[in-house]
Amino acid sequence: MTITKRALALATPLAIALTLTACDDNNANTTPPPTAAPAPAPAPAPTPTPTPTPTPTSTTGTVDVSQCLTQEVAPGTTVADLIIPDTLTLNYGAAAGFPNGRRVGDPVANVTEAVILLKLGAKTRGGATQGALTFQNLPLDVPRNDVAYAQGDRSMAGGYPWLGQAQGSPPRASSAGANFNFRSQPDTSYVRVDRMGMPAVATALIGTNQKIPYNDADPADDVAGQFVNELTSELTKIHAGLRDDLITAGFVPCSTTK
Repeated sequence: MTITKRALALATPLAIALTLTACDDNNANTTPPPTAAPAPAPAPAPTPTPTPTPTPTSTTGTVDVSQCLTQEVAPGTTVADLIIPDTLTLNYGAAAGFPNGRRVGDPVANVTEAVILLKLGAKTRGGATQGALTFQNLPLDVPRNDVAYAQGDRSMAGGYPWLGQAQGSPPRASSAGANFNFRSQPDTSYVRVDRMGMPAVATALIGTNQKIPYNDADPADDVAGQFVNELTSELTKIHAGLRDDLITAGFVPCSTTK
């Protein structure tokens, strides 16, 4: 059989077409390869149950300041004795100086704060013995006053008068003073606004609402116990606020906790 060139030319595209068709048929009948299923996403880790925060327990409790008032500042003299009654007591057989009277340079406030806040005789963290001068001896203040006291009493060096001396002989009035309008109200018309016994007590241990009644009261009112509750209440508030700070600073407070 003779195959012409034309027949070959026609046969070639036909064979290619049949081949492609055969490939399509084979692909249609062939089972497709299995498709791998996606790996399941890992389950999220369970959220840990938070540990409940314990309610903080107070380290101070109820503050008791009774030992602050009953501790002795000197043999036989307690803090309570110094402030109840609030009087200025002089012992001429003892050295002068607060609380036995007071001199200009006496650290009245520092001494008062020490005896109402610190346990006298206890050891600080540094090993020092706590006393009435503990706060005064802390190196917190300036080394000296800008104008130094002369001899620690009535005048200052540099000419500044603390309690000025009489200067010469001032002229006297030529009349009996009839033109002066002197007040004649009774004592009950006036209110005393400060005491002269323990100066820091009215400032530190008496609440605002009781300051005027306290300063206007008399030692007999102190002895009668009129301000005992006020003094104890205010001292308790002070220790409740400062007790932890005193301990942190290395001191031993005179208050206790229940």
